[in-house]
Amino acid sequence: MPVHSKYPPIVVPQQDIWNFVFDRRDRPFPDDHVIFVDGNTKRQLTHADLREQSKAFGIGLKSRFSWRKDDVFCLFCTNQIDTPPLTLGVAWASGIVTPANPNYTVDELTFQLKDSGAKAIATLADLLPVATAAAANVGIPKDRILIVGDKRAPGFTHWREVVDPSTAVKWRKGKVDPNKDLAFLVYSSGTTGHPKGVMLSHNNVCSDVLMMLAGEGDNLTWERDRLLGFLPFFHIYGLTSLVLQSCYSGKQVVVMDRFDLDKFCGIIQDHKITMSYIVPPVVLLLAKSPVVDKYNMKSLRMLNSGAAPLTRELVEAVWDRLKVPIKQGYGLSETSPVTHMQQWHLWQSTIGSVGHLLPNMSAKYCDEEGNEVPVGETGELWLKGPNVMLGYLNNPTATANSITPDGYFKTGDIGHEDKDGNVYITDRVKELIKYKGFQVPPAELEGKLNGHPKIDDCAVIGIYDETLASEVPRAYVVPKAGASTDGLAEEIVRYIHERVAQHKRLRGGVKFVDSIPKSVSGKILRRVLKEQIKQEVAEAKEVAEPLKAKL
Repeated sequence: MPVHSKYPPIVVPQQDIWNFVFDRRDRPFPDDHVIFVDGNTKRQLTHADLREQSKAFGIGLKSRFSWRKDDVFCLFCTNQIDTPPLTLGVAWASGIVTPANPNYTVDELTFQLKDSGAKAIATLADLLPVATAAAANVGIPKDRILIVGDKRAPGFTHWREVVDPSTAVKWRKGKVDPNKDLAFLVYSSGTTGHPKGVMLSHNNVCSDVLMMLAGEGDNLTWERDRLLGFLPFFHIYGLTSLVLQSCYSGKQVVVMDRFDLDKFCGIIQDHKITMSYIVPPVVLLLAKSPVVDKYNMKSLRMLNSGAAPLTRELVEAVWDRLKVPIKQGYGLSETSPVTHMQQWHLWQSTIGSVGHLLPNMSAKYCDEEGNEVPVGETGELWLKGPNVMLGYLNNPTATANSITPDGYFKTGDIGHEDKDGNVYITDRVKELIKYKGFQVPPAELEGKLNGHPKIDDCAVIGIYDETLASEVPRAYVVPKAGASTDGLAEEIVRYIHERVAQHKRLRGGVKFVDSIPKSVSGKILRRVLKEQIKQEVAEAKEVAEPLKAKL
């Protein structure tokens, strides 16, 4: 039988995002309450500013571009204080926002613009070379390339200049079916092939905002708390947790355009940040980087980590160093994203858990054949709720393969639930290393490795060992600055040997690298490491063959 959330059900209003934010009858904060602060310029946006600017932009879209229902608007920029009014303005005009990674190449951006059918794009002046080339590739005219941020670009219109030139026309807000009409097209990280467009309805994201607020409970308030907004707004984690949640709840966000550890710590100190949504690479820095010692971090009441598993070793390291607690959450782009959240008072007693299933959701744990396993046993996590996507854009096959006929989304993550409803995610289905029939979770080994004092970062993948006719775990390790690598590989192998079961040992050895490839959300890009191995094998083969010929 499916597992149901232990939270009381919540009522989700049948509204589009714009009405959800601005027609809230129980809004506890005033119009002049500051919600967003630019971490660089100190520019501020109040609730009233958001409403006025988003509506003006929505009217401008209809007037200047004849914007129609379901037209797609691309945001191609780093985190900006302009992102919330732009996003809500597109919603006012009944359009769809597709946020794009500002690090994309021309080809990558071209793919997203073409696949989403984008009709316009907003970008930073510094990103115009990529944006204009990609726009030209898909036929978006120059007058539909808008500028965001404080730096202007000659010959291009700034988004705040997109206004209605007429006073005679009375523009009306577009009508939206919150359950069927899309609010966002976010693109998955694309670990295999092209990224997939995740179709999120207005009801999907509004539901998730309320579910998140239920998970946080009374621990966060608009009067007391300030959040640090460095998570990419183009990723669903930052988009929902920071942009949409704060627009609705009034919690102030100090916006960082890009992550930098010095700036991160400085903003926490200067703005008295009380809470931040983060990712494991940042936890690693907080545990080990000497930069942190230069700043006063005492205002922090809690950190919430998501996007990848977090281990006991890292949580305890940050607590020992800073006395800042870290709880975990879990979610996916396809679930808008948050589905589980650790409760504040349980952060220390349930380290390693991603918490409880949020309201209005149910879950199953299934084996490789799709059969449900008893609660408490390990299986692939399947989820159902109002935050589950409508499907993948232009990809009915992928949609059918990921969502069951009765509405459960197959997450691809392996986990289990204890008797108290605490959920533990152990690994990805496709990332498990299979050693002679045993399953080895890379994330578990990475957690152990990150506890080693001479390791700054690491990743574990499976490599094929012909002598054993099996996959074996290999660790890729970034040594701590100044640490000698003489004998370190053997030391690390022994270190893991003493801490894990026999089948989990590092039989593939240890390789030292300068950095671990990761996605913007902090997930280790194991496919990149595997491609490097293929290249190494190919190069070794090229060297060996001529030598063999000479013999």
